Amino acid sequence: MDSSIILEKLNSLNKDTLMETLNIRYTEVGEDYLVATMPVDSRVHQPMGLLHGGATVALAESVGSAASHYLIDPSQGEVRGIEISANHLRSIREGTVKATAKLIHKGRTILFWEIRVEDEKDRLISVCKLTCMILKRN
Repeated sequence: MDSSIILEKLNSLNKDTLMETLNIRYTEVGEDYLVATMPVDSRVHQPMGLLHGGATVALAESVGSAASHYLIDPSQGEVRGIEISANHLRSIREGTVKATAKLIHKGRTILFWEIRVEDEKDRLISVCKLTCMILKRN
């Protein structure tokens, strides 16, 4: 399937969700990765005016979960995030962050992702790990 069609479909699923609230947009897709962006502004700041770690994790889980959904046949199963961890390495006050979810492991029931969150100068902001479970439809 054409990557622009995949991105259009993924972005259309954001309506009336947290992803829409945070203005998360899927921008690039490949066989084993997905990229999303999120603007850093007051909506995602913590009280000190920095990017909130929770917003960073929401971005990471959004891109990893969307990538997981893209990898499975939705008529056969659904995906649920079951664990996420994050190491925040650098702070940012404004601009845009980019999250790249790269598939590390694809099993019959488990998908494991590494999500690197970087700023506009490609400096590493956070590294997250996400485990998703594939649930079979009845």
